[in-house]
Amino acid sequence: MKEKIEALRTKQEEAKQGGGEKRIESQHSKGKLTARERISLLIDEGTFEEIGMFVEHRSTNFGLDKVKFPGDGVVTGYGKVNGRLVYVYAQDFTVMGGSLAEAHAEKICKIMDLAMKNGAPVIGLNDSGGARIQEGVVSLGGYADIFYRNTLASGVVPQISAIMGPCAGGAVYSPALTDFIFMVENTSYMFVTGPNVVKTVTHEEVSSEDLGGASAHAYKSGVTHFASPNELACINDIKRLLSYIPQNCEEKPPAIAVDNSDHKRPALNDIIPDNPNQPYDIKDVIEHLVDADSFMEVHKNYAENIVVGLSRINGKSVGIVANQPAYLAGVLDIKASNKAARFVRFCDAFNIPLVVLEDVPGFLPGTDQEWNGIISNGAKLLYAFCEATVPRITVITRKAYGGAYDVMNSKHIGADMNYAWPSSEIAVMGAKGAAEIIFKREISSSDDPEATWKEKEQEYADKFANPYNAAKRGYVDEVIEPSETRQKLISALDMLKNKVDNLPRKKHGNIPL
Repeated sequence: MKEKIEALRTKQEEAKQGGGEKRIESQHSKGKLTARERISLLIDEGTFEEIGMFVEHRSTNFGLDKVKFPGDGVVTGYGKVNGRLVYVYAQDFTVMGGSLAEAHAEKICKIMDLAMKNGAPVIGLNDSGGARIQEGVVSLGGYADIFYRNTLASGVVPQISAIMGPCAGGAVYSPALTDFIFMVENTSYMFVTGPNVVKTVTHEEVSSEDLGGASAHAYKSGVTHFASPNELACINDIKRLLSYIPQNCEEKPPAIAVDNSDHKRPALNDIIPDNPNQPYDIKDVIEHLVDADSFMEVHKNYAENIVVGLSRINGKSVGIVANQPAYLAGVLDIKASNKAARFVRFCDAFNIPLVVLEDVPGFLPGTDQEWNGIISNGAKLLYAFCEATVPRITVITRKAYGGAYDVMNSKHIGADMNYAWPSSEIAVMGAKGAAEIIFKREISSSDDPEATWKEKEQEYADKFANPYNAAKRGYVDEVIEPSETRQKLISALDMLKNKVDNLPRKKHGNIPL
């Protein structure tokens, strides 16, 4: 037995070497960690249990029978992150470029199946040159097997993808099907077709970084939710994200103890400018409402006219959706609608209450928006809020105009509690535009049209540019002092903690994709 145990240990050490010292050194020279180093940073010390260490590919095509490595280019297993179970797979670029084929895919699928059966998150650390060409259609089948499981697991367990190197071609669609994507600046990239193909087909010359790097997807496409400066920061960001979300769709999100009985925030009383057209930063409002240093913004650099992220209020996880007056006046456009809709649906899938801060002048006008589908894209956000059954609270801080008032979690589409600050303006449109339409004849026939217009503008503002007409009808539950907002949110969230709301029985709805 002693000899057999020694043989086992030798095989284990061989497997842990991946593609060997030279390839590990090459990986390090690029500023990248190995698959096992990444897992050791992610998983609590001493808790990782590897599955499939000795799996090898079964192909003999094109000399593959002479190229075999234990594990077949991916490390899979389970462990704990801050004491909570997770399943993880990490592609090993030192082994055949982390290429995916039959055995490699089977290992990933096994992990995903276990995650769904046991109700725990799946974390994929992607670093692969793509499909293993030598195995042909078997490689494509392996990708499809993973895609299928991504879809089955969606809304059942959280799925997180970290892009730690290349992720190209069909490989990009697994991360795209997961809940959150992390990328590392300067060392990771994603694209369906690479720079060479782009140049051949469209004659555009572009680098891998500019085409599909972390910055491109964080600022331009919105494909990635987080861009981290290095791999260690990326892994720490994943750990932080996990701290806000439940293990699965049957659980409530984790809560932490908070020792703070003073929830008044006097500074909020002075945060809204007297000039209704002057911007302010909604993130300042968020910081006053949530627990200190608890706001984790999602899609920070994409569609900045809306702010979304996870946070805690009195120790309990919440999802924040907020118009940003400091960027495009907080208007809703195509990108903002998509960004917020996706986040709302994630929170609803995993029982995370939604807090909406509303200051929205409407939808962005223009041919670009209309021709690119602001109607159907804006409807995605409307649909997401309408079908959400988690506790939903709205605070109107200033403008709530037109259809955007309805879309931003209004009482009419199922919000549980709606508060308004005295600075709120709830109307079909701004006073200036409304006066021009309603009093068009009077203004045009006046001896001083400009003065009459201003007079009628003030008349409309006095009547509608306030929250009280909405409060009279019950569309707003309470008009509150801004300084009281945090306390009101804590009280309402506690009241709603056992909320039960069921949608009509159906196979599924048809969101306007």
